Amino acid sequence: MGRLAAQRMADAGAKVAAVDINEAGLTETAEGRKGIYTWRLDVTDNQAVLGTVKEVEDRLGPIDRVYNAAAIMPTGLLMEQDTETILRIMEIDYNGVVHVAKAVLPGMLERGRGDLINFASIAGWGPTLHFGAYNAAKFAVVAFSEVLHHENRDKGVRIIAVCPPPVATPLLEQATSKPKVLEAGKPIPPGQVLDAIERDLAKGKPFCFPNGQTKLAQVMRRLFPGLVWWGVHRIEGQ
Repeated sequence: MGRLAAQRMADAGAKVAAVDINEAGLTETAEGRKGIYTWRLDVTDNQAVLGTVKEVEDRLGPIDRVYNAAAIMPTGLLMEQDTETILRIMEIDYNGVVHVAKAVLPGMLERGRGDLINFASIAGWGPTLHFGAYNAAKFAVVAFSEVLHHENRDKGVRIIAVCPPPVATPLLEQATSKPKVLEAGKPIPPGQVLDAIERDLAKGKPFCFPNGQTKLAQVMRRLFPGLVWWGVHRIEGQ
């Protein structure tokens, strides 16, 4: 989704800073597009994030929009998943979001404009078997983003947390424990998520639920958590 967002923005005439730890992926993202400039960055390194944001603004000018999308998604039952992996998911999926947000928001708030798009997940609302570590990180992104949105109302900066269902991206390949819940529905295309972001940013919403499935899942989790867990156990056979 980050790659497609970068390419769409570049095709629309924007100067885009594509940032990733994967240099080969960055090369593929920027290929054939003069408007995409690349930086290698580990978002778990706060000082490196601060330094990169400064470099980007020195070279390309003030940052107007951020797609805060870095994430990993190794799956497994919590007592079978090693502690290092569980903590690594939190470091990238949550700490990385915090590092980037804290680095870019001061400038946006000072200028009174900008878009901060934090990528959470419907997994940040509804926990399920095999996704415990990922759930924990995305729950944290949901809470952080919601409070950040309300703390900075009416300051000209739009802050939104995106909560998609499974999306047809390589991230799904990291679900190595083969959770059956991923077989329950067809992943949606990345472009559908990006289109929904534009829609909900324009409405000033704190959350973006890209389709009816995610909207229903969020309501069901809030109102009928026991029923949701019954369904999870039935699907997974556990």
